[in-house]
Amino acid sequence: MSESRRVIVIGAGFAGLSAATQLAHQGYDVTVLEKNSLPGGRARVFREQGFVFDMGPSWYWMPDVFDDYFARFGKKPSDYYDLVRLDPSYKVIFGPGQQVDLPADMKALRALFESMEHGSAAQLDEFLRQAAYKYEVGIKKFVWKPSRKVSEFLSLKLLYDVTRLDVFQSFASHVRKFFKDPRLLQLVEFPILFLGATAEKTPAMYSLMNYAEMALGTWYPMGGMHEIVRGMVALAKEKGVKIILNQNVRHIAVEQGRASRVLTAEGTYETDIVIAGADYHHVDSQLLAEPYRNYTEGYWDKRVMAPSSLLYYVGVNKRVPRLTHHNLFFDEDFALHAEEIYENPKWPSRPLFYVSAPSKTDPSVAPEGSENLFLLIPVAPGLTDDTEAIRDKYFNLIMDRLEAYVGEAVRPHVVYKRSYAHSEFREDYNAFKGNAYGLANTLRQTALLKPALKNRKVKNLYYTGQLTVPGPGVPPSLISGLVVAKEVEKEFPLR
Repeated sequence: MSESRRVIVIGAGFAGLSAATQLAHQGYDVTVLEKNSLPGGRARVFREQGFVFDMGPSWYWMPDVFDDYFARFGKKPSDYYDLVRLDPSYKVIFGPGQQVDLPADMKALRALFESMEHGSAAQLDEFLRQAAYKYEVGIKKFVWKPSRKVSEFLSLKLLYDVTRLDVFQSFASHVRKFFKDPRLLQLVEFPILFLGATAEKTPAMYSLMNYAEMALGTWYPMGGMHEIVRGMVALAKEKGVKIILNQNVRHIAVEQGRASRVLTAEGTYETDIVIAGADYHHVDSQLLAEPYRNYTEGYWDKRVMAPSSLLYYVGVNKRVPRLTHHNLFFDEDFALHAEEIYENPKWPSRPLFYVSAPSKTDPSVAPEGSENLFLLIPVAPGLTDDTEAIRDKYFNLIMDRLEAYVGEAVRPHVVYKRSYAHSEFREDYNAFKGNAYGLANTLRQTALLKPALKNRKVKNLYYTGQLTVPGPGVPPSLISGLVVAKEVEKEFPLR
């Protein structure tokens, strides 16, 4: 009879659910404690006046990661949700009369690039050939490293791979070897916005994101992104995971160098192993007594965070023309907006913004004849003057540009509006500096240089999610949970 090991997972986001499901599959006794009233972390959902609003992630990239995740348990994504591939993948608005729809078909995509810059179709082929190699090595090998020892990266094959991954070259310099047209550069640099740093400070390795976007496609789970969460929760429960909601963890008790109990306002949970899928900084600095913390506040203050977001969930009682499912408004100075996020943090002067209109694809997320809009402005983390007046100002600023683009008034038809920014990220997720995406993927915050996935002073405490390896984003967070689960299985095996 195998020994039972009790595992407490703090947080029911992608990383927490992933770790919990894998360990339960192996026979561990797993309980997930979730602070909020719904699982999913940033990928929660809410419903108002017939509209269904995904609260966070809206891009479904790297479908192979989800395929592989469900396959390890003998399942498929289609067992839980229906995927459709978007075509166009997304639209980019560069200014009045300047818009580009990115086609899903590779032949059409090559033709589009060639129409914008002579010779760029062949350059795109070579760029994506290199990016495919980076994707294969990066997503199949490097992101699965727990990054606890230098020796993990010392094989000759891995060292060879590192040189071909362009780890030490910036993304900006890399893409300029292939393309010159400013519009093409913006198109190619767009996906790394999700990694939390400028192209100048992001390793060229992350052209793998372009391969994911262009070759593997942009998808959508019908019903919304929360359908992924529903599927993961269903699978977790099939494996015996207990998920307890409305459990705000207050303290992790440590005895003789081991986490022994997890205390919430509602009760106390005895445990043999703790996996923290909540905000790393919050767990380390607020839930542990000072002697057991992995890092000082000075360490955290030096971390480069990915942006926060100013979000608007908007219900419109008519259809809005000209929008596709994903719309990027790159009609202002990209460099200025980036500077006001990373170099000189402030509310942006002339922000770029993003509009998701899932009702263009999925009639179930809005009443008939209506439009569901999710608007996002990337903003600097750590801003404290997050007031209603500021939120109103930016809503009107971007709606002026949206209405100019679609050619008709939208605001008079808004029947529901909710905003969300730093204060809610802090309140709902204990997010460090109110960040939305986690830790920026800069060279100095890669692999071994990320916050460690295991506590150095508490033998049975692990961390998972967007502030540790492999990094921010839905697929990396899902992988993060599996990486941590494997470390638990090695160090605390069932006997």
